[in-house]
Amino acid sequence: METVLAFIVIFGALVFFHELGHFIFAKRAGILVREFAIGFGPKVFSYKKEETVYTIRLLPLGGFVRMAGEDPEMIEIKPGHRVGLVLNDEEVVEKIVLNNKDRYPDLIVLEVESADIEHKLFITGYEDGSEEKKTFSLSREAVIIEDGIETLIAPWDRQFASKKLTERTMAIFAGPLFNFILAFFIFLLLGMLQGVPVDEPILGELTTDGAANEAGLKKGDEVISIDGAEISSWEEIVAIVEKKPGEELLFVIKRDEETNSIPVTPQSVDFEGTKVGKIGVYSALEKNPLGIISNGFTQTYEWTIEIFRLLGQLITGQFSIDALSGPVGIYHSTDIVAQSGIYNLMRWGAILSINLGIMNLLPIPALDGGRLMFLGVEAVRGRPIDRQKEGMVHFLGFALLFVLMLVVTWNDIQRFFLQ
Repeated sequence: METVLAFIVIFGALVFFHELGHFIFAKRAGILVREFAIGFGPKVFSYKKEETVYTIRLLPLGGFVRMAGEDPEMIEIKPGHRVGLVLNDEEVVEKIVLNNKDRYPDLIVLEVESADIEHKLFITGYEDGSEEKKTFSLSREAVIIEDGIETLIAPWDRQFASKKLTERTMAIFAGPLFNFILAFFIFLLLGMLQGVPVDEPILGELTTDGAANEAGLKKGDEVISIDGAEISSWEEIVAIVEKKPGEELLFVIKRDEETNSIPVTPQSVDFEGTKVGKIGVYSALEKNPLGIISNGFTQTYEWTIEIFRLLGQLITGQFSIDALSGPVGIYHSTDIVAQSGIYNLMRWGAILSINLGIMNLLPIPALDGGRLMFLGVEAVRGRPIDRQKEGMVHFLGFALLFVLMLVVTWNDIQRFFLQ
């Protein structure tokens, strides 16, 4: 149960902050946001505030922010349609009822001749029992009601496509950006709670089963030299130890103003197919405000570079698709990390957030990177690509991603539950 809760909290937070980035910059640009959703599939929870519906959906595999005009508007009013109009005190249409008109008393039934609900905001037609053509103005906040569901109209200036290229780009890019920002703040919080590594050759916590503890090293020991080589930083300790798996090293340390020589034999550990030395000790930590902020940026940057490196290995075929993990694999890893403590779980969440940001920036149709790619093409050619063609590309991209997700999930199930 604890793992389930940890998975829901972590994955929910990553998706929430990603979609929050889209939402904030869409609102800043004046785009009508129809829905802010966590998850896909049927709605589990729904709450409407002002013009946006906030929903939690059944399948916790992502989320979305539905902006007016990002996809073609679903409801059209065509000539020949018979609609009901509800007017406000200024004789301006505030509701257009498409069916079940008997539920709305005192409405005007109109056979539509023409309508423009995006630019000029009017509807023209003939009332029942009259041959006189009438034109009604539409309120900018008018709603279309179908099967009892109200949909706010989206005047052209509230639609995604009407905004400047820079505003549309930021509305899309802000999702991945917020994942990197979330990771930075998690690393920042970890630094405030735990402290950050000091750039000095001082030993921090030791693992109980590590070579350092078995040899007699202690927390707070200052390393003066290793095998005669003078040591001035923690990185130098790590570099020497990793190169000497299974080989005895002579540590000269300073403890309580006394100098001692202690032999330590690093354990041999497999790392990406290479044997490296480990002695089971962490660097000393401090809670310096500037160090905490700097460490937040450094950790975010270094994990970003590492994920790009692993992605490059996947592209170049250095490891196969079987190495990818989907929701099942992430759940399994979360279970393992959760057992090692809240701090490691927080760090895992930060790494996943960076991973989500990078994956969404890949130029793959249906992902944010694919949409940014089309906006880049628009910037070069000076005009947007046909929306129907772009929509078809994104649809095919989504279908391929769905197939890939099924393959990865099946691989995860076989690897973790069927072996």
